[in-house]
Amino acid sequence: MKYPIGVQDFEKVRNDDYLYIDKTALIYKIVNSGSYYFLSRPRRFGKSLLVSTIEAYMSGKKELFKGLAIENLEKEWLKYPILHLDLNSRNYDSAESLCLELNKHLEIWEKQYGDEYKDRALEERFYHIVANAVEKTGQRVVILVDEYDKPMLQAIGNDELQKQFRATLKAFYSVLKTQDRYIKFALLTGVTKFGKVSVFSDLNNLKDISMDRRYQEICGVTEDEIHANFENELHELAESQGLTYEQTCAKLRDQYDGYHFVPGGKGIYNPFSLLNTFDSMDFGSYWFETGTPSFLVELMKKDKFLLPDLSTQQVTSDVLNSIDAMSDNPVPVIYQSGYLTIKGYDEQFRLYKLGFPNKEVEEGFIRYLMPYYTPIDEGKTGFEIKQFVEEVERGDVEGFMRRLSSLFADTPYELVADVEKHYQNVLFIVFKLMGLYVTAEYSSSYGRADLVLKTKDYIYVMEFKLDGSADEALRQIEEKGYAAPFASDKRKLIRVGVNFSSEKRCIDSWKVE
Repeated sequence: MKYPIGVQDFEKVRNDDYLYIDKTALIYKIVNSGSYYFLSRPRRFGKSLLVSTIEAYMSGKKELFKGLAIENLEKEWLKYPILHLDLNSRNYDSAESLCLELNKHLEIWEKQYGDEYKDRALEERFYHIVANAVEKTGQRVVILVDEYDKPMLQAIGNDELQKQFRATLKAFYSVLKTQDRYIKFALLTGVTKFGKVSVFSDLNNLKDISMDRRYQEICGVTEDEIHANFENELHELAESQGLTYEQTCAKLRDQYDGYHFVPGGKGIYNPFSLLNTFDSMDFGSYWFETGTPSFLVELMKKDKFLLPDLSTQQVTSDVLNSIDAMSDNPVPVIYQSGYLTIKGYDEQFRLYKLGFPNKEVEEGFIRYLMPYYTPIDEGKTGFEIKQFVEEVERGDVEGFMRRLSSLFADTPYELVADVEKHYQNVLFIVFKLMGLYVTAEYSSSYGRADLVLKTKDYIYVMEFKLDGSADEALRQIEEKGYAAPFASDKRKLIRVGVNFSSEKRCIDSWKVE
């Protein structure tokens, strides 16, 4: 079987006999149910292939759809003029770079439909191209915009450049509204939705299907689709990994499933990681390694974001659906970029609970954060966590605490402007990563110990104080009964009280019982 890894052109997929998971029934439904759509999905989730498939369909290329669901649904197979704008292929580091990219596409379209307005502003040229295309072909226009938000994402952190991009794109995309009578269908895709005072503020005729239950599986792969398309591969993967079929399915689910785009909806697998796993017959961090979330980290640091909140976020739909250009809140970008997903929904208060979708994302993201919050160099995270794990596994509390202390002692001053948050963030990163190898229950809630670590031979109950004392932390473990649930456990119980000094910006004492 040929896997379309990195292949985003539908015609190439079909002509070169690559695997295609049939999404055409949903495509038919979208095209024949409305005119203007917006879809947000994380990177490497199949957005470009979706756009390409719609382009082939609206170009009347019936031969490419032989054997697919849409073959029996569509009767006319009309050919429409297609204006396909792909913003994914340029580095947007200046206002001019966006203008050059838009101009490149406009020149291509003007060669087809007339260039008598080529000296006008970008949005005016686009306006007249739409009208000319209808006049020349006798059919209304299909407009497809892939990665519409690429310039905006690359300018995060640069307010002036964001403002320039926003003005250019807002004017350009406004043609979708002003030329409504000439447009048959339009779809904009991207990672994020910039709203309110941004590029979508006037474009109120777009229907956002990003959280529409009917279209939740239009990108990505469902459990049913895996078993329908990869049954032989599942058995082969199980054999190559020395696992049972059931264990393989469970591991695949833990690693790559877990995306939910509506509350209580279907679990969606990351298609890029899934295809790479079957291609190489090995589990890996395929999706995470293709792009680093540095802009997200900068947003979190700018907002002084508390990392433990990643596991407990509850937000409204307004937060999930829009990125306010005037806000520094990183949560919408983290969610829409695919590092968080919907884990639950409180219907009474209309709040969405967010969390990491799967182990690949959780491990990759937390590992990536460590060099930003500690003095550990990039690439040494795995070694440091290995040392932590080995120390707790052999009961070396002193070694573990000295290593933990060093993460604070060597941290540059500029990283700890908010000492308490920095202290909590470092603990969260370390114990989340340790939790990949030993049982780690990290808590900030009242009535529970700050940390419980469980190994084969030991149980550690740890309490951390800020500007208190190690003795005070130990007394709280005793008075609150944090160790009581483990009294009958055969493993050795170790209580650890720790104090962090905000003045010294380090762990200044710990005590073990």
